Amino acid sequence: MSNPWLYWVGMALTASAMAYGIIAWLATLARLRPAARKFQALPPVTILKPLCGAESGTYECLRSFCDQDYPEFEVIFGVADLNDPVVEIVERLKREFPQRRLQLVIDRRQHGSSRKVSNLVNMMPWAEHEFFVISDSDVRVQQDYLAQVAAPLLDPDVGIVTCPYRGIPREGLWSLLGSQFINEWFIPSVRVTALSGSRSFAFGVTIAISRRALHRIGGFMAIANQLADDYRLGELTRQLGLKTVLSDVVVETNVVEENLADLVRHELRWLRTIRTVRPVGYCLSFITFGVPVALVGALLTAGAPAALTMLAATAAARVLLHLRTRNAEASLRQLFILPIRDTLSLALWSWSFVTRRVHWRNDYLRVNRDGSVLPVVRI
Repeated sequence: MSNPWLYWVGMALTASAMAYGIIAWLATLARLRPAARKFQALPPVTILKPLCGAESGTYECLRSFCDQDYPEFEVIFGVADLNDPVVEIVERLKREFPQRRLQLVIDRRQHGSSRKVSNLVNMMPWAEHEFFVISDSDVRVQQDYLAQVAAPLLDPDVGIVTCPYRGIPREGLWSLLGSQFINEWFIPSVRVTALSGSRSFAFGVTIAISRRALHRIGGFMAIANQLADDYRLGELTRQLGLKTVLSDVVVETNVVEENLADLVRHELRWLRTIRTVRPVGYCLSFITFGVPVALVGALLTAGAPAALTMLAATAAARVLLHLRTRNAEASLRQLFILPIRDTLSLALWSWSFVTRRVHWRNDYLRVNRDGSVLPVVRI
């Protein structure tokens, strides 16, 4: 037998990885889509779309928010630069949906260090309604989306409504790996958290909030310097005693990583953001990387039969989770890259502790312990 201390550490690692893997798979099976709600009771809604730049799927994503089966809503698009290529897409949508109230706000004023939040601050004077839905530019939704996410706001005890999401890859290995990061690590961890009863999360793909709740937390200026602006919105409303609702609506987001450098920069920004807002949980989250952790545990036990059995169970749960995220034919073809994905995730998790710097679009930022960011001057 190996060193007894190493043996029990290895057994604990393998057992923890196995338990998490099974729970994560079961959590993805627990989702039930609610019945459609009647539109008559739903209030007018303002959709806020902060924009910066355009990608291959931007038109389809923005169009899906204009084509909603909902009685009364407006869409406000905000950009900082008149020459931004996304302006042409918005003008196209305005011509395509003349019956909709679509507005384009062009305002370069900067409020705090977050360009996205500055955009939202600049858009607010144009918002007419009492309920808001904020969503990133790379999100695509179904026609019943707005009805599903707006309905919970009618409950005065609700602070925000947010949605899980699914990454849709483009062609190429890096985009596929990026979508797996979302679909097979991040969202399952959210579902496990939700299964335990916690609602300490909020995602930029959808934040629905009332004007009253937003005013009570100090408006968008309260998060003007925050990197994790979506998480902070949820946190501030929870501090008021209001609930966070995780909708059963799953939206789609485009994953457009073109090379390894893009993938690493993007995922490190996500990981360092999570590390900032939930430091203790993040430090313990290494068990969520499943097979690599279980393999290390089995090696520490010198290949003990019990550890090898748990390693096999962890691998089986990982495959089942993967099959759950895509159609079976595509998933089976992609099984060979799962070890690459999980090893990369564990490596980036380790690397995320090295520095607090992140790269977001064209900006290099340093994340402070309170979640605020400062620009890094590159020489």
